[in-house]
Amino acid sequence: MIKMIKLGSLGNIVSGGTPDTQNPEYWDGGVLWVTPAEISQSTIIINDTARKISLAGLSSSGARLFPEGTVILSSRAPIGKVAIAGKEMCCNQGFKNIICSDSLFNKYLFYYLRSRTEYLNSLGRGATFKELSKSIVENIEIPLPPIDTQRKIAAILDKAQELIDLRKAQIEKLDDFLRSVFLDMFGDPVTNPKGWEVDRLDNVAEIVSGVAKGRKLVNQQTVFVPYMRVANVQDGHLVLDEIKQIEVLPSDVTKYALLDGDLLATEGGDPDKLGRCAIWEGQIKECIHQNHIFRIRLQTNKVMPEYVSFLMGSKHGKKYFLRSSKQTTGIASINSTQLKSFPAFLPPLPLQQQFAAIVEKTEQQKTLMQQSLTEMENNFNSLMQRAFRGELF
Repeated sequence: MIKMIKLGSLGNIVSGGTPDTQNPEYWDGGVLWVTPAEISQSTIIINDTARKISLAGLSSSGARLFPEGTVILSSRAPIGKVAIAGKEMCCNQGFKNIICSDSLFNKYLFYYLRSRTEYLNSLGRGATFKELSKSIVENIEIPLPPIDTQRKIAAILDKAQELIDLRKAQIEKLDDFLRSVFLDMFGDPVTNPKGWEVDRLDNVAEIVSGVAKGRKLVNQQTVFVPYMRVANVQDGHLVLDEIKQIEVLPSDVTKYALLDGDLLATEGGDPDKLGRCAIWEGQIKECIHQNHIFRIRLQTNKVMPEYVSFLMGSKHGKKYFLRSSKQTTGIASINSTQLKSFPAFLPPLPLQQQFAAIVEKTEQQKTLMQQSLTEMENNFNSLMQRAFRGELF
């Protein structure tokens, strides 16, 4: 059985800080300064940061330089993001980082902490928001086999991670392929080099908002049905892992029903993702949409949903929505009038249908690859659990 050792006895725990943001002398220097927002699920080694501070900024704050190889652990907003410093750097106050001793291999610790995200979150304390204190991190117990075994475990997990990354890259290449085909067939919609006819989107589609949440329906007959919310609609695809239900009138089910081929477009969000849309393919019966999502029902004798989805997601679409939107504190939104006025280029329908057929075949390949990726990730998680139970060596 692998012995459990407290993390505090296996390394030094260092936190961070933020220099005064109003003092320009503290910023745009040469010191790397990382924040939790810069670490994603795919991050392992971080070699650069979005912002950098000066030496004066470093000395004025609670930030402290930590060496290359330090395991970076976000301790709030959110808890549990993990990476390894590829260079000497510092961080903001959202971290508790571990400078490993000679008895703890940093890549081994990285994978262990990544496998324990849920547990780490359960340790969070605080009324306003949960946070891991330095003492909590120091008291986290980890299984500690000999250093050579740690390195072997990390090497096995590295190879498994490489296969996952390769599969993700293959999926991204399929997306790149479709964007390339779109530009080849229709030209850059920003400049419209092929001179396609341009019309308002509402002249080739019915555009409606969805049902409002929180309506008072006392003493009325109601039903509960699944509905699409903003989190379900991403750029070019739907995320259906979590489907919520809403209480509505029976007439609402008919009024807001989604039909195969409808486009769903979001009302607001991050400026770079504004106007994101995806095609509904009838995945859920009797599903409707909320009022922060527009339903675009196209006249398919004039335009194909696959074509319009790519058009809205192109630079042309992004520029139009960003220019038309209302923006406040980093959030942008569009209204139905702006969406209805969207300038839609109208290539010949047979050309759009040819593109739709290519999209369908490519999406079938993506589905198979995504299923394979899901299986690989499940196997990887199982492999990590076995490794940290001491079942590999």
